[in-house]
Amino acid sequence: MTFLRFIVFTLLFIVQDSTHAGILHSHTNEINKERESDGAYSPRDHGHFSDSGEHFSEFDHEAILGSHKDAEEYDHLPPEEAQRRLEILLKKMDLNGDRQIDRKELKAWIIRSFKMLSEEEAKERMEDADEDSNGIVTWKEYLSDTYGIEEEFKDTLNFEDDNLHLIEDDKAMWKAADTNGDGQLDSQEWVSFSHPEEHPNMLPLILEQTLKEKDKDGDGSISFQEYIGDRGVELEKDALTAEKIKFQDVLDKNHDGKLDGNEILSWVVPSNEEIADEEVDHLFGHSDDNHDDILSFQEVLDHHETFVGSEATDYGDHLHNIHHFTDEL
Repeated sequence: MTFLRFIVFTLLFIVQDSTHAGILHSHTNEINKERESDGAYSPRDHGHFSDSGEHFSEFDHEAILGSHKDAEEYDHLPPEEAQRRLEILLKKMDLNGDRQIDRKELKAWIIRSFKMLSEEEAKERMEDADEDSNGIVTWKEYLSDTYGIEEEFKDTLNFEDDNLHLIEDDKAMWKAADTNGDGQLDSQEWVSFSHPEEHPNMLPLILEQTLKEKDKDGDGSISFQEYIGDRGVELEKDALTAEKIKFQDVLDKNHDGKLDGNEILSWVVPSNEEIADEEVDHLFGHSDDNHDDILSFQEVLDHHETFVGSEATDYGDHLHNIHHFTDEL
């Protein structure tokens, strides 16, 4: 046996033995408020496709199951068990009881899943921050967990320290989420704090903070130069042109050369409604075999790996990675 074949054989053995470990297939629980390079909040589907267009099925599974943990569990189920559990979900998804899933039913289910994912992410983040495990997070606990500093030492930070700006923004967000004004956040308030882009009562503050960061001339709006900011120096000509087109044709809806109010919010706050519509199109495109624009239970179950995954598809992902590796060798 050559060394190369030995390596491949060893990797294949590891893959077969790792279906319960999931070493090459993971459902990440991102508990920080991710931002895009332009400052917008990352959309819920930011990990659905890679920059090169490669599709990652994890997002599809989470959009149906509403849980990173459940999606991980389904990856290790035998196909028969995954189908059995999926049929139970279909009965809940099927609001009119006709054993078919139309686009509205699927979209409503996906929107529900997004809400559940946010709550799961917030719960996990809260467990880290809630040092005394009393179900409430104090500002002191948050500062300690997130920035590693005690509140009484915050004033010793240099004003140019990036952490100070972040802390000031977080404090304003904290006060907005603290609906009862007691200075601490319970589990529901914490969800608003950790996912402000998904809560209408937080949008005015998001708008205010975006203007504070981007509106350099203080006119209450954002010009293209303010929008592009320091990124303009780093971008290649084609990328800069693409950003200019995006600004003019997509973001600047009234074409007055600047962004204000709802235009700013449309830019920085991703629309879960639009993301759900796109996901419905994606799932129908993969599963509507007879092209009647409705999914029968059988069509969904026949394509269960698209909706929830299973041990078989997880193993298939491993083999895909191994074959890719051997091709490169």
